Amino acid sequence: MVQRIDVGARMSEAAIHNGTVYLAGQIAEDATQDTAGQTRQVLAAIDTLLAKAGTDKSKILMTQIFLKDLADFPSMNSVWDAWVVPGHTPPRATVQAHLAKPEWKLEIVVTAAV
Repeated sequence: MVQRIDVGARMSEAAIHNGTVYLAGQIAEDATQDTAGQTRQVLAAIDTLLAKAGTDKSKILMTQIFLKDLADFPSMNSVWDAWVVPGHTPPRATVQAHLAKPEWKLEIVVTAAV
């Protein structure tokens, strides 16, 4: 059985199957903020979706970060490092990417155990 969370016409924000939750790419609600501000917003959205799925950031299995400009890597990492659970840092990939809207600084995709 597949359970979907925050289902929309185009996509769901998350899907749960077989004890794993798959989150859609999360972006900042307020794209006027700098990279650190957008990162905080995205990580808060991830926390919210993981809670809706009955899990939390300590159970993240994999993270993919799409960053508009790799020059923002240190700024994003400073927020990330304060957010992750020590001893439970997940595997992660970060790549530079052209995002769907020019004002977005990053998009983060997470897969976690439930």
